[in-house]
Amino acid sequence: MDYSAAIGSDNNLTYVDSEQRGAPRYTSLIRSAKLVCGQGEFLCVVRDVSSTGISIRAFHALPTDPTLALELQNGESYEIAQVRANGTEGSYRFKTPVVVERLVHETWNYPKRQLRLNIAVPLKLSSLTQSAEAVTLNISQQGARVECDAVFAIDQILKVEGEGFNDTRAKVRWRRDSNYGLVFENTFSLREFAIMAAAVQCPIMLDRG
Repeated sequence: MDYSAAIGSDNNLTYVDSEQRGAPRYTSLIRSAKLVCGQGEFLCVVRDVSSTGISIRAFHALPTDPTLALELQNGESYEIAQVRANGTEGSYRFKTPVVVERLVHETWNYPKRQLRLNIAVPLKLSSLTQSAEAVTLNISQQGARVECDAVFAIDQILKVEGEGFNDTRAKVRWRRDSNYGLVFENTFSLREFAIMAAAVQCPIMLDRG
């Protein structure tokens, strides 16, 4: 991309105004987010944003669903429509113009946390004495909320098996009825997390990526 003039900066964000663009842009914006659509929830990295649109990079082929939303780590969501796609990269326009500063400088009403995907991943949880089937209710790079009928103790270490979970162990942080909060001892990289999520929800994206 060729921008005519850099007119300000904020940490790793560079604010530019290009004669070729209809709206000022922030470039070098490297921030993880998720695309939400009928095909599922998929991780991406926002690279460029203006009041009218964004460019992103994913870790696999992009969703083909025409109705999409971009959701940030703080839970704010923006309706978007695809303008261009090239492999794992794409450009999207906002359905309604956004306040760039609000998107770039995310506001937090709750403690900051990792991106969570609300997807169902079948798992097998095992302790030294028992094994049980479970399913995730939501999952992040660092942990998951799962539903499981077996009884495990708080702070118990479990072996976690499932698609994309290689030699994964987790500690039980909390329990509420049949719901458990797990913290992974070996966390996912962003790429590993994205590939696992795509494999569970829409494997064809990995073939096309």
